[in-house]
Amino acid sequence: MLHLLGKNISDGKKVLSALQSFYGIGPHISQRILALLQIHHTARLSDLTDSQVTRISERLGGMTLENDLRRVVQGNIARLRNIGTYRGKRHAMGLPGMRFTCRLPY
Repeated sequence: MLHLLGKNISDGKKVLSALQSFYGIGPHISQRILALLQIHHTARLSDLTDSQVTRISERLGGMTLENDLRRVVQGNIARLRNIGTYRGKRHAMGLPGMRFTCRLPY
């Protein structure tokens, strides 16, 4: 088990999917991180050296992830609701905010 930024990740996972387990990191960003750190995308966590794990954790430490990112997104939604925008009202009602129509089921 590898402990990375407060998360326990099993050693058998590929590094690409392990990075995607963090909230805020998708496939594109995880591929860019691996390319920047020169780690092959099929490498597993058990294959990484300590210096590579340290470089990954340093790279992730500079990003807004997990609870901090959730807090930012919720703050943005609350701001939209407070100023009374169309998107904020749609969020409050639990409806799609932009470009989507709500078709009635009948």
